[in-house]
Amino acid sequence: MAVKIRLKRMGAKKSPYYRIVVADSRSPRDGRFIETIGHYDSTKQPAVVDIDEAKAIAWLDNGAQPTDTVKSLFSQNGVMKKWDEQKRAKKEA
Repeated sequence: MAVKIRLKRMGAKKSPYYRIVVADSRSPRDGRFIETIGHYDSTKQPAVVDIDEAKAIAWLDNGAQPTDTVKSLFSQNGVMKKWDEQKRAKKEA
């Protein structure tokens, strides 16, 4: 089972916001998901991004693959850097 970290569209027509969810890659975009790990609102200036870093890093450790958009959100918030440092620390130990 391929697990993805991706965006789930919520909100009204022409005023979307997104939840960052962990889901099976075969399920629909707005369908069933495993866990919610944050949210992203692109309509506000500046964009509002709230990510539970511990959950995100745990899912990345378990092999979940982030989509391109989620990967860039993680990079902007420092999640990818923390995950990389954690991986390097495990290799050295």
